[in-house]
Amino acid sequence: MHFHLTEEQKAIQGAVRGTLAESWPMERIHAFADGDEDFDRASWDALMALGLGGMLVPDSGMGLLDAALVCEVVGEAAAAGPLIGQLLAVAAVAASGKGDAEALASGTKVATLLHGGSDYAPSARAADLFLIVDRAGGIRLVPAAEATIEPVKAADRTRPMSKVTIADDAGEILFTASDPMTARLADAALVLVAADALGGAQKVTDMSVAYAREREQFGQPIGRFQALKHQLAHMALDVEPARALVWYAAYAWDAQLPDAPRAAAMAKAHLCDVYVRATRAAVAAHGGIGYTWEYGLNYWFRRAMADRAWLGSPAEHRARAATLAGW
Repeated sequence: MHFHLTEEQKAIQGAVRGTLAESWPMERIHAFADGDEDFDRASWDALMALGLGGMLVPDSGMGLLDAALVCEVVGEAAAAGPLIGQLLAVAAVAASGKGDAEALASGTKVATLLHGGSDYAPSARAADLFLIVDRAGGIRLVPAAEATIEPVKAADRTRPMSKVTIADDAGEILFTASDPMTARLADAALVLVAADALGGAQKVTDMSVAYAREREQFGQPIGRFQALKHQLAHMALDVEPARALVWYAAYAWDAQLPDAPRAAAMAKAHLCDVYVRATRAAVAAHGGIGYTWEYGLNYWFRRAMADRAWLGSPAEHRARAATLAGW
């Protein structure tokens, strides 16, 4: 494996970062959070125009590592939209041969993820399809017309959730519980959420460092104060080593290594804890302004809490990792 990104992978991240800087600036985040929509069409179309929807199609030449790099930048921007569900839906439909993979890959049809054991999905009101990924029940693709959707007030204002009720026999079964693809897609979901958390954790660390350089107290930047230096160093030392955990989990999934399931569980558990710690430390590093709605740090704080709970708690995935290791 390569231990650094290729020039192509760097270019992909750069393109996504530039696109979101234009289509999803802080002003747009504020407007979205203050509104009642659960989907931002402009930023979604801008991302889909880059061809991201088809990254997990078998003949795309890309894989989960490339998709994770994109989700990392999306997490960095706290972008709206059910990108993780879309990527997984394209992969599931393409692998099963059932459904319209082309419409999903282009973003014309929107799919969101409904994880087994949960009734909540992001961007549910805008979704055309629901991808249900349940290790115990298999994978189903359900048209929105067969679902009952009830908006809820979610903590994460950048990724609004709705309660979704779907009958047990609704939709089409793509893979049964015993099919290896069910477990693989469930693990892929964990890796992509971990990547979102990595991007967010890096973002709030960078915000804290920048603020420490700009904010002055007693005639000097607060970044010169030893206590804050230590705090920022701890944030960086928490986030940077975790990057390898996400990248390896994605690589192991692509290569179908024996430890890929365990790596996915560990990545989800650890990165979501890192994200929560980083956002808490960032708020402390910013002081009073970090608590204000206008500054915007709260978007990443709320998203960290949502990522931690989504698809299962860190404790749940650590227990699974231990079981997979034979402990």
